[in-house]
This record gives sequence, structure tokens and C-alpha cells, in this order.
Amino acid sequence: MLDTILQFAGLAIGLVYLYYEYHANPKVWIAGLFMPMISMWVYFRKGLYADFGMNIYYLAMAIYGYLAWTGVLSRKDKKKETPLPIRHAPAGVWLGVGGVTVVLWAAIAVFLIKATDSTVPVADAFTTAASITATWMLARKYIGQWLMWIAVDTVCVGLYIYKGIYPYAALYTIYTIVAVAGYRKWKRMMSV
Repeated sequence: MLDTILQFAGLAIGLVYLYYEYHANPKVWIAGLFMPMISMWVYFRKGLYADFGMNIYYLAMAIYGYLAWTGVLSRKDKKKETPLPIRHAPAGVWLGVGGVTVVLWAAIAVFLIKATDSTVPVADAFTTAASITATWMLARKYIGQWLMWIAVDTVCVGLYIYKGIYPYAALYTIYTIVAVAGYRKWKRMMSV
């Protein structure tokens, strides 16, 4: 019963998170503090250990993302904060993101295969590795983060259906649709 309540609470907070992300609103990071706390419980109970661990990272990134988006990290003088603009990631950033994602994917998969009873180590490792780099891209306000999320969210839908986490499968179906729309919206916001 508690698992079901937490799954639906995670779904609700996830929708709030998605709303703020779509609108490029720094409040996304406030929701980003609460959702990982709930998700850690759900993922651990379902044996998604990499997803569990990733949510520790999400907690830290929520703080970093909020500070970056509100301009606290970039302010040059102590009186004025300059919010981070939406921008394209340079080719070098994409190369780095791709390399880090592949290395993390392999390392996490090996760990899950050797050290856990995970029944989905490769998929769990992929969603974890790509989510880590996509979250970093989101914190830096790179528009390409949406492309990363489309891939991650699509795999998560299948993974959560397989694991019987239906509220999260529904949430990630919505995430996939909104990721496509979010990419388009951020592109329009960049041209204004």
C-alpha cells in the first residue's frame, strides 16, 4: 500500500517538475529536491539499484541547477544575478557527454551484473548513465538535454512496464511526449 501511495506521489511531483522544466522555470529544481526522495524508495524496493543511486545524484543536481539557473553561480558582482540563458551545446560538449554516457553505461552495467540481483542491468545502466549526463545538460540549460530525455524516457517506459511500476510508466510516457514538445518550446524561447 505504501509503495502505491509513493508511486502516485512521485507521479504528481514528477508532473510538477515537468511543468516547470517545460517552461524553463527555476522552480523545476525545487520539485527536483522532493521527487528523488520518493523515487529512491520505489526503485530500491523494485530492484532498480542504478536508478536508486542516480537519485542521490539528482538531489545534488537540484541544488546545483537552482543556483546555476538563478544566476547565483555566475554572478560577477554580488548585487546582480544573471540567469542562465537557454543555449545550444557546442560540439565539444556533445562529444564529452557522449563519451561520459558510454563509459558510465558500461561501468554501471558491469557493476549491476556482478554485484546485484538486477534482472535488467543493461537497460537500468543505460537510463542511469544517460540521465546523469542529461541532468547535467539541463543544469547548464542546453536545449539538447531534451533529445537525451527522449531516449531515456522511451526506454524507461518499457522498463517500468516490465517491472510493474505502472504509475511511473505512465509518468515517463508523459515525459517522452513533453520532451518532444519541450525541445520545440525551448527552441522558440531561444529565438525570442
